[in-house]
Amino acid sequence: MKLSVAIAGAEAMANAFVVFRGVESSIIKAHELGFDGVELALKRPDEVDKSVLRKLLKENSLEVSAVSSGQVFAARNLYFTDEDKAKRKELYDTFCGFIDLASDFGGLVNIGRTRGSIGGRDPQLCEQLFLEMAHSVADHAEKRGVELILEPVNRYEIDFINNLDECSALLKKVNRKNFAMMPDVFHMNIEDAHIGQSLIRNKEYVRYVHFADTNRHAPGDGHMPWDEIFSALTTIGYNGWTTAEILPFPDPETAAKRSVAFLKGTYGKYYS
Repeated sequence: MKLSVAIAGAEAMANAFVVFRGVESSIIKAHELGFDGVELALKRPDEVDKSVLRKLLKENSLEVSAVSSGQVFAARNLYFTDEDKAKRKELYDTFCGFIDLASDFGGLVNIGRTRGSIGGRDPQLCEQLFLEMAHSVADHAEKRGVELILEPVNRYEIDFINNLDECSALLKKVNRKNFAMMPDVFHMNIEDAHIGQSLIRNKEYVRYVHFADTNRHAPGDGHMPWDEIFSALTTIGYNGWTTAEILPFPDPETAAKRSVAFLKGTYGKYYS
């Protein structure tokens, strides 16, 4: 496995789930602290210059693990289950831009809260709206050799696709080879009765994993069942990215250092 850290541009929202802000300085810091890669949490595809990004990654021996779309929902209010045609077009264009970026960096684009909510509407309507957008962006991603990874998110943040079983059921309906799952153990701690069993049960779709402890702080700062998690990941033969998507508590550098120390220290045998 490889370890990544979530970063964003300097203008990211104050409540964005990232450790570092400012792409250039974040990449340098991630390298200094011992991460293998960075996850780019972006509002828009043009927040990063590809040539500058490529140079920074090379100089710091890092990779992009994935492009994350959470801020597209939080800052721009764009989401898959929206019925407004103009906003759906804006979202589609944004995702195509993320896919184009990911085709050069990482090959993965996250769909978290951007899948949208039900919000009292007909659940079947919302599912159909999601599926229509999912197929549209998957068509573009297929041409670019990119995978889309759907993240179950807990009920306190959204009311659609909360646990891994629900996610797998929807992915079966999507039925695209380039559409998979992105479990986040923070959300799983709320929604999945047994994290390890759920990972094993849904192993077919597990493509990328977010790590945070039970309090959304650095791994090791709460009571997450890490032995169970790593055992399950070993059982399913997972060898992809694990990304620290945590609150920068008590400060960004300390949170990042704790993540590396705990994950590559206590669980170092799982990281190559």
